[in-house]
Amino acid sequence: MKPINEKFVNSYYLLKPFIPRMLQIGLRRAFAARKRSVYQDIWPIDPKACKKPEKWQGWPGNKRFALVLTHDVDTFRGHERCERLMRLEERLGFRSSFNFVAGEYKVSPTLRRNLTERGFEVGVHGLFHNRELYKSRENFRKHALQINKYLKEWKSVGFRSPCMYHNLEWMHDLHIAYDASTFDTDPFEPQPDGVGTIFPFHVKGTSDQKGYMELPYTLPQDFTLFILFREKNIDTWKKKIAWIAEHGGMALLNTHPDYMNFGGKIGPEEYRAGYYEEFLKHVEHEYKDEYWSPLPHEMADFWLNKDSGADLSALDAKDAFLGKDAGSWGLPDQEKNIDLENAPVTLCADSQSHI
Repeated sequence: MKPINEKFVNSYYLLKPFIPRMLQIGLRRAFAARKRSVYQDIWPIDPKACKKPEKWQGWPGNKRFALVLTHDVDTFRGHERCERLMRLEERLGFRSSFNFVAGEYKVSPTLRRNLTERGFEVGVHGLFHNRELYKSRENFRKHALQINKYLKEWKSVGFRSPCMYHNLEWMHDLHIAYDASTFDTDPFEPQPDGVGTIFPFHVKGTSDQKGYMELPYTLPQDFTLFILFREKNIDTWKKKIAWIAEHGGMALLNTHPDYMNFGGKIGPEEYRAGYYEEFLKHVEHEYKDEYWSPLPHEMADFWLNKDSGADLSALDAKDAFLGKDAGSWGLPDQEKNIDLENAPVTLCADSQSHI
């Protein structure tokens, strides 16, 4: 898949403020529909992405596969819907992470506290929901200083870039235990270079920078299915999670409360929250007792320590990263035990291809 087209993207963002929102969506729908037929051999399933890591011994509790739930809160509208989404998941026995855009709207300290006290996780989704972070290397460094302040203030260890832009080399500037800005396959993203795996992987550090875990999303995003393609069922989610379960991978889903309608008339950029509820019920009914469902920071901890011989039940990547257990995160001898055999070589190639 080709790397991002700089001229096209720069032109788009230059013109975007002058294009009515629904026209933007209409253009994206037309473009996505054309791409869907072109990439049908690798989306929603890339057959090559199921390769297991070397020395893979399976998930905790000998579970068949893993399920990780995440939410990007792109706007204040989504911020105001988080409580209802939390209640929905609590009612069904699930927990997830919520990633907030730190500079786009005021993130309520009360909401953040409620999330963590009720067993959810809080992450940072950039400062602004645009491509400014990746405009240049210097821009990234400047933004990273502010992002790290929010990570520390919120006691967060996870990050996801706005619009799924990514540069895995530059990410070392962030004080994170994990990043979740990539995907196994998604030709509909502005930067469509998938990592080609349904498993997490370790991005090694340097002599003066810690490594971090990369958690790619592996189920299609809700915006793609229900806003761009206007699908009226969850068949694509069912098909993909069945394939992931068959191959013992990580089913990581990213949805947005911004687009979920919890009642009333459905707007042009909304879908019934019932689709998400139906998916959770499907998972629990179809795969009961077959999956491990950690929070993202728990997944990062497991993956980092799976080859170390440590008692995984006693480790917590978040506590370790925040300094409560200095022996379990990012040590050089542990990094030597992690071998990224299942990720494409391009991840560590010329970083300019990931701008």
